[in-house]
Amino acid sequence: MKLHRHALAGSIIALGVALAAAAPAAAQEQPRPWMDARLSPDARVKAVLAQMTEDEKLVLVFGYFGTDFAPKNGYKAPAEARPGSAGYIPAIPRLGIPAQWQTDAGVGVATQGGAARKRGRTALPSGLATTASWDVELAHAGGAMIGNEARASGFNVMLAGGVNLMREPRNGRNFEYGGEDPLLAGTMVGAQIAGIQSNHIISTVKHYAINDQETDRDTGNSIIDPVVARTSDLLAFQFAIEKGNPGSVMCSYNRVNGTHACENGWLLNDVLRRDWGYKGYVMSDWGATHSTAPAANAGLDQDSGFPFDKEPYFGAPLKDAVAKGAVSRERLDAMAGAILHAMFDNGLFDQPVTEAPMDLAPELLAKSAEVTRKDAEGGAVLLQNKGAILPLSPAVKKIVVIGGRADKGVLAGSGSSLVYPVGGNAVPGLKPTSWPGPVMYYPDAPLAAIKAQAPNAELVFVDGNSAGGAAKAAKGADVAIVFGTQWAGEAFDVALNLDGDQDKLIAAVAKANPKTVVVLETGGPVLTPWRGQVAGILAAWYPGTQGGSAIANLLFGKVNPSGHLPATFPASLDQLARPSTPNKGDTTYGEGATVGYKWYDAKGLTPAFPFGHGLSYTEFGYSGLSARADDGTVSASFTVRNTGKVKGKAVPQLYVAGTGWEAPKRLGGFAKVELAPGEAKTVTLKVDPRLLATFDGASNSWKIAGGTVQVMLGTSAKDLVATVPVTLQARTIAVGWRP
Repeated sequence: MKLHRHALAGSIIALGVALAAAAPAAAQEQPRPWMDARLSPDARVKAVLAQMTEDEKLVLVFGYFGTDFAPKNGYKAPAEARPGSAGYIPAIPRLGIPAQWQTDAGVGVATQGGAARKRGRTALPSGLATTASWDVELAHAGGAMIGNEARASGFNVMLAGGVNLMREPRNGRNFEYGGEDPLLAGTMVGAQIAGIQSNHIISTVKHYAINDQETDRDTGNSIIDPVVARTSDLLAFQFAIEKGNPGSVMCSYNRVNGTHACENGWLLNDVLRRDWGYKGYVMSDWGATHSTAPAANAGLDQDSGFPFDKEPYFGAPLKDAVAKGAVSRERLDAMAGAILHAMFDNGLFDQPVTEAPMDLAPELLAKSAEVTRKDAEGGAVLLQNKGAILPLSPAVKKIVVIGGRADKGVLAGSGSSLVYPVGGNAVPGLKPTSWPGPVMYYPDAPLAAIKAQAPNAELVFVDGNSAGGAAKAAKGADVAIVFGTQWAGEAFDVALNLDGDQDKLIAAVAKANPKTVVVLETGGPVLTPWRGQVAGILAAWYPGTQGGSAIANLLFGKVNPSGHLPATFPASLDQLARPSTPNKGDTTYGEGATVGYKWYDAKGLTPAFPFGHGLSYTEFGYSGLSARADDGTVSASFTVRNTGKVKGKAVPQLYVAGTGWEAPKRLGGFAKVELAPGEAKTVTLKVDPRLLATFDGASNSWKIAGGTVQVMLGTSAKDLVATVPVTLQARTIAVGWRP
């Protein structure tokens, strides 16, 4: 029976090819007004839909995995798919509709693990690392770079743009996302989406929605008050969509309030389309479709990645559902129309991709390397710097580097987003070698980069397998640098610790030599029980294919660290809203919209390192905070000055505090400001009025209560330098309002 279903689904591709082949020559020569790029996407969609047969519309809404996958009944990818790719939707040559070639994902052009040959491509640092830069221009540049590599590789759809809020810091996919605050995550991920789409390709935003753990990801049920969701998880998506205008929204695996996200009419029809006015298309995650008529009628437009679903739901079953009236022909038109709208809007017709080389030109890769290195440098967070141990002097005499396979490369997150680098895995064979692996180290070794920065130093590397041996080697060195790693990836969650016995290793080294610096390569926040014993801590996250060079530049001060935390580092597990391990079945979000730093504020908890925290090799002073209310919202101005001796980048953060909110304060705005020593700049930030409001479910609108709001300037959620009051008038903001 399963083989029969496979055959039914496969017949859709054959149908598309047959339709093109059978089209008479005269039909091929008919005018195609939809090919006129001067027309609006809406007009072009209307024109081409009028000429499409029902079978052609059905071609658009059903997607295939682009890689052979023997475990699924010997599945063979369509011949026209890009080898080793994530997905493929056939072209309709009769009408000039191009194929959709889809690639994973958030940090670069990935190759699926089962592919015989892997594309060597550039990997950005993890999404969380990019967000940690708090640098919108840097995020856009990174998106533009990976979008350029995707286009050069023959892809016109990139499954990037992860914006799920970090409710669960042990989520194995946190490295793909944008942290714990809706404004920061939505702004940064939206910028990356816009960068990707600047290459005339489609980007998604994902995984929609309330998808914050990998445990039981296919059937787990996220239970959340819809009003609460509007001011937390959904607000992050709303900001990302407004700022990035992604061509597609990818719905997630989990259930939301009992209904799978990909057939959840409240999420897809009510919130996304009715309230937000979204015109692009909704694609399912690979294997996230569970029905035909219920999914189609609830707002799913494209069933992606066959054969991962139990049935080819939008293949032959959808054709049958339309024939029987279970799915109306108007709904099928809307599904095909949404896909076509995204294709027209992003230039897939007017700027078609052509060749699909397995190898890219060296000069393109060289430009990409510079982009990813700058991203890694901008997103690294200097958490601790006792005694100004950093930056290191190039004249340092003895350096001991310990652990983390720093002699080989830097760690990457795994799963569908894994990018295979030029040069291959620096540490092959680590288990698991298959899904969700392989465990990947990019071949840009910190050890070699450190040696290049201090060529005359005695440099010793110790693998860290023996805490005693590492401590002995570290004793007496000018500095001991311990690389602490945590491998994370798709389909599993992680402990909130470094892997193995690395906490004991760090403690032993620090006891032997207080001049110890820890470099963290992790998927997200980790516990740091040794923080009181070490001198320095640098959070490098997963730093991408130029990560070793970036880390060395930061350690030696060639680049001044300027990253700030996009997520809180807890002091202990019992500080979490749900201290126990991520569970199966129902997960009830009793904390509501009090996510991340808001939880710590509301409960009076002191974390190890707060949201927004980040140190520099220089100092910044703030003065002159003022705020005013204009047209029902708030703008604030202040001056920031570099009071230190080296150039650096400040990250001023504006928080707002009102009454009746979920937490004492919310992030209302931020900036990244580069300053030379002694230089000062005046910064003005405007607060989105929805961040001054509560969501009213009865009227389906945002409500600003009016009264006094406190405007606070800080360098983290815990470190506030000035506060001023401002008075707001009561205001109602439409649910579909945009800035």
